[in-house]
Amino acid sequence: MHSVRRFCAALLLCLPLTAIADDVQVAVAANFTAPMQKIAAAFARDTGHRAVLAFGATGKFYAQINNGAPFDILLAADDSTPARLEDEGSGVSGSRFTYAIGSLVLWSAREGYVDPQGRILADGDFRHLALANPKTAPYGAAALETLDRLGLRERLQPRFVQGENIAQAHQFVASGNAELGFVALSQVTEDGRIARGSAWVVPADQHAAIRQDALLLRHGEGNPAAQALLDYLRGDTAAALIRAYGYELD
Repeated sequence: MHSVRRFCAALLLCLPLTAIADDVQVAVAANFTAPMQKIAAAFARDTGHRAVLAFGATGKFYAQINNGAPFDILLAADDSTPARLEDEGSGVSGSRFTYAIGSLVLWSAREGYVDPQGRILADGDFRHLALANPKTAPYGAAALETLDRLGLRERLQPRFVQGENIAQAHQFVASGNAELGFVALSQVTEDGRIARGSAWVVPADQHAAIRQDALLLRHGEGNPAAQALLDYLRGDTAAALIRAYGYELD
């Protein structure tokens, strides 16, 4: 009898959590993969909700959302795509905010290969320079803008190896298929420093600020897990994780 009562009591305690626990479908810019995986785990632990993550290029997510993809939230690699979706009615008005400010880095998996000032771009004899597709990936656009500022784009363009997104650009360099490439600082940072290889952190004045905005999409309107995740992204736990991967916050 006592065991039955204990079972019933335990069941009743579980019911409120089950009743409020929901899934939220999140389209996440590829550069934010590592921090978002950790944020999602902490979010599930702290709220009971589950964030179902899809990673890719912001431009491709824009097309998918316009074609009816059932995402609740977009975590973009820029601020213009969420603004556009909001203006077009695919996003909930007033829900957009900057969740991170990204940094671009020229990186090589080889120790000592990239100098801290990035002079290798002008002086190096490398054969392949990786970058993300600038038409769909904001970090790729920032890479081209940097090369334009340096006056090197035309000279280096024959050496470009273009990834579909920043994750693929990073893979080209990590695998050695490209000697160096422009990637997100978050992809090569661990505990506040470059985890391996060598890098030049591109100064912020070499390209437009990479402000990464979050947006509640129409599909997620009314989903309590979606609003809970947006609130969580603005909290202290998420902020600490975001900073740990080299991002800045407003």
